[in-house]
Amino acid sequence: MGHTPFGYRIKNGKAVIDEPAAEKIRQLYQNYLSGMSMVAAAKAADIDTYHGTVKRMMENRHYMGDDFYPAIIDVNTFTEAMLERQRRAKKLGRTDRIKPPVKKTAPTTFTLGKIKEFYDDPAKQAEYLYSLIESEAT
Repeated sequence: MGHTPFGYRIKNGKAVIDEPAAEKIRQLYQNYLSGMSMVAAAKAADIDTYHGTVKRMMENRHYMGDDFYPAIIDVNTFTEAMLERQRRAKKLGRTDRIKPPVKKTAPTTFTLGKIKEFYDDPAKQAEYLYSLIESEAT
């Protein structure tokens, strides 16, 4: 499993809100939307970190809640913060730094060589079948 975002902890295999840290996240968004810079907003929320880390924290969609993580902030606050970040970037002439998210898709169509061997062990059979994948079909 990957890194657990600031503001959460894992309890009995489920993400739960770490309330003291979550309050810092809420304060971070409130500070930023009140006009503070990202670093100043973080420091005022008692989060001592760098600009890039604050930016990644503020872009973390888990804070709005999803299938695994409960919501710490509402969708409106998240959206307002993203729009404010874009507005500030445009005002400072830094729009070339905002890149659209890359949509990744996994290949789903392949060609498979002729199946000549069969194994009683399902794991060994799967390994053999995977070895027969020749290329992605176009």
